[in-house]
Amino acid sequence: MKLPSRPRRLGALLLATLALGSVAPRGHAADPQPYTVTIDPTGEAGLDGAVKDASTLISLHDSAPVGPFALIARARGDKGRFTDALNSFGYYKGQVVITIAGRKLDDPGLADALDAAPAGQDVPVQVTLTPGPLFHIRHIGLTGDVPDAARASLAPLASGAPARAADVIAAGNRVETALLVSGHALAKVDSPVATLAPDEDALDVSYPVHAGPRVDLGAIGIEGLIHAHESYVRRRLLLHPGELYNPDTIEKAREDLAAQGVFSSVRITTGTEVAPDGTVPVTVAVTERPLHVVNFGASFSTDQGGALTASWTHRDLFGNGETLALNAAATQIGGSASKQPGYNVGPTLTFPDWQHRDQSLTFNAAAIKEYLEAYDRTAFVAGATVSRKISPEWTASVGITAEQAKIIQEDVTRNYTLLQVPLTAHYDSTHDLFEPTHGIRASVSLTPTESLSTPSATFVIAQLSASTYINLGAPGRSVLALRGLVGSVAGATTFEIPPDQRFYGGGGGTIRGYRFQSVGPQFADRNPVGGTAIDVATAEYRQRFGESYGAVVFLDAGQVGNSSTPFTGTPRVGAGIGARYYTALGPLRVDVAVPLNKQKGGDTLEAYIGIGQAF
Repeated sequence: MKLPSRPRRLGALLLATLALGSVAPRGHAADPQPYTVTIDPTGEAGLDGAVKDASTLISLHDSAPVGPFALIARARGDKGRFTDALNSFGYYKGQVVITIAGRKLDDPGLADALDAAPAGQDVPVQVTLTPGPLFHIRHIGLTGDVPDAARASLAPLASGAPARAADVIAAGNRVETALLVSGHALAKVDSPVATLAPDEDALDVSYPVHAGPRVDLGAIGIEGLIHAHESYVRRRLLLHPGELYNPDTIEKAREDLAAQGVFSSVRITTGTEVAPDGTVPVTVAVTERPLHVVNFGASFSTDQGGALTASWTHRDLFGNGETLALNAAATQIGGSASKQPGYNVGPTLTFPDWQHRDQSLTFNAAAIKEYLEAYDRTAFVAGATVSRKISPEWTASVGITAEQAKIIQEDVTRNYTLLQVPLTAHYDSTHDLFEPTHGIRASVSLTPTESLSTPSATFVIAQLSASTYINLGAPGRSVLALRGLVGSVAGATTFEIPPDQRFYGGGGGTIRGYRFQSVGPQFADRNPVGGTAIDVATAEYRQRFGESYGAVVFLDAGQVGNSSTPFTGTPRVGAGIGARYYTALGPLRVDVAVPLNKQKGGDTLEAYIGIGQAF
């Protein structure tokens, strides 16, 4: 912004600098001169903050001690910076007075007074700003051929508005943005030319505008491909030749392509000249991620014990964004609700954009071994799922799953063959997997199931879950998180339903403070039976401290019944506290919970360790 500036005493400052170089220091002049800085508030918080940010007297106080003569030079430099700060806030008649040890900077005896000051004694630096009248915009104009819509984007800056530099610059940026989004790909708004009218405490502002022609997108080139097919990128790209140029559309296309997981970076640029056919060429430059990635993870809770996970992923398997992941986990390593370690291993193969944009086809299989208090299970599960992103928040899926399992419960062994058709709808407006601070997550699922074992059964598992996150202060600093779950199994009695398909309460996913799967109907030996209905509610308050630390306090309540009707059974309530350490991957979580109405034979305390919030 070419705002007017006041004459500076550069000559005097230059002479003073030359004099300093030719005069030998006296007393302790070569030693650092300690000082304190006091800046009188102006009554305008933004201006006061800008002045403190501009001050080298403050920013260099500890890191760069100076001698008496350099202290005077530093204060003179700050005087100019403070004047610039006043101007930027619209105070063009403002005055800045800086004194050191009670003397003004142009006091000829200041240097001698500092030289004579006792060694090691702080000298006071006092800064007083007198803003004077606030200047306002008198006339505002645009030069060049500017469409009416772009002219309108100057608002709210208008005649009579305060002449603040940030507002003046922002208005020019709005005009340029308005031109760009309306197809003027080469539009440019130069820095505003400002002219003071001091007699009227006013400022005239003019913006030189070079709109250029409206243009369409031309040929689209793809650069940087190694393994990915160009046809895949072009199918995925949300840009097409002949579309009207719009930077918002280009950025949306860039973000969409980058989100597919194939590329570590995506850059989309347009040409700097308009082609004879009235278009601008487009270049999409990508950098592919490494084809292979290995991940490791670990978690622990006192009820389920420890879990160690590992995965090997092959990205872009066939050149169209496909992924093959080989997953393995050692589970139930220790823990009060498990009898010995188990495992879960298997592959997952995903085809993105299958038959339709934003629609994926996933095949998965897993071999599972569990030794839990509720049951022992050896199973092989395989299935396929079609998932479709309906909108940025909504996703729907349908799948088919087959399971062959041997389950031992209360020393009774049964073999089960299950066919399931899970139907799911999921809503998520939080846009943060590990640290949601606002928005809602909700999902509803219906899973018709045919059990071909003896006894055979046909039943439907229905679940509805939701959580919401409410900021109680500064965004992300103080958050109230609420969660609810309701589920029911209809069409079969408890013992007609395989044990692994029943509902269980207790543990980190439902009611903390109670052992995993322990809440609900029990056998005579107090081992879990499982139920046909569940309801759970959670309230958790999350507070951050500084950049890396946080704490939570929470209350969980719920029940499991065997009547297929939620809100039946014996309610159980758990409460606890937790600590958080925030990392780039998400918060490291440690929670401790106790049961408020302990079950007979239950644990008195449970601890949970993992990454990401509990929900």
